[in-house]
Amino acid sequence: MMNCTRTIHPFFIFSHTFLIFFHFSVAVPIGICYGRVANNLPPPTTAVNIITTNGISSIRLFNPNPESLQPFSGTRIQLAIGVPNEDLPSIAAGTTTTAHNWLQSNIFAHVSPDQIRYLIVGNEVFLKEPYYTSHVIPAIFNIYQALHILNLTDKIKISSAQAASILSNSYPPSHAIFDPNILPDLTRLLRFLHDTSSPLMVNVYTYFSYINNQEYVTLDYALLKSGSEMIDQNLVYENLFDMTIDAFIYAMEREGYGGIRVVVTETGWPTAGGEAANGENALVYNGNVVKRSLNNVGTPKRPGIGVEVFLFDLFDENEKMGNEFEKHFGIFGINGVKAYDLVLY
Repeated sequence: MMNCTRTIHPFFIFSHTFLIFFHFSVAVPIGICYGRVANNLPPPTTAVNIITTNGISSIRLFNPNPESLQPFSGTRIQLAIGVPNEDLPSIAAGTTTTAHNWLQSNIFAHVSPDQIRYLIVGNEVFLKEPYYTSHVIPAIFNIYQALHILNLTDKIKISSAQAASILSNSYPPSHAIFDPNILPDLTRLLRFLHDTSSPLMVNVYTYFSYINNQEYVTLDYALLKSGSEMIDQNLVYENLFDMTIDAFIYAMEREGYGGIRVVVTETGWPTAGGEAANGENALVYNGNVVKRSLNNVGTPKRPGIGVEVFLFDLFDENEKMGNEFEKHFGIFGINGVKAYDLVLY
């Protein structure tokens, strides 16, 4: 879901000497996306109060807007901050100093590096915003080098959020492959993620799969409700979410990068505006996703390894483009009251 979202530097040579794999002994964080494509939202200070009051410890911001960032300063909330698509060309064409200055003026001037968990360089660029594709990797390299100079590369991880459509085939999961048209750039991204212990970030909406493929995908399967099963490589899949995550894992394995963890940077279910879009289904879907993350359920291919997720969205966004349901993913009303009784911890 869009929220508004080849040159390799010679100093960046990585070795392929280790396998990245993660096992979380404690529950992975449950994050929420804080989108602001609306004209009726409460002030950011009020939003931060809603976030802290409800015990939410991880937030994704799509843009480093000072008005949005500053109220988070001094809180214990960890942030995943987007580097907007439109900023990628200048960062990519610049130097490490360019990237440092961008970070300082856009982020570090407003919030401490200690609160930043991820920098998400571009949102759904490959395939959906191809103009920016050639700028993603150079921008990532410049930002990484700037963080390296500041001794922040262990604290702040860099990735780029991808749409699920970067998979040209995802069924069955073991047959998943990436779209060959983007593979040269995606492979460079995967190498960077591997060598910096960073995650592949993907936006996963089983709701879209359900409404577009109802002859193959049942509502219960999309909602993570038990019922039907699908067996692939002796692994049993009881829901579409697990299938999608494992499809990415298999696709990365096929390219030689099977150890990279997956972070879901957007997932959710709408409460209005489309078929099966209502509060009851949103509660079931998001509730099941949260329970699986908190309990480190993992997926059939990586059992016991929790999948970190960012639920979409904090509020409805009444100025979103596209289908009507795009405007109705809010977990909270603008008055701070939950749209449905979702337990987040």
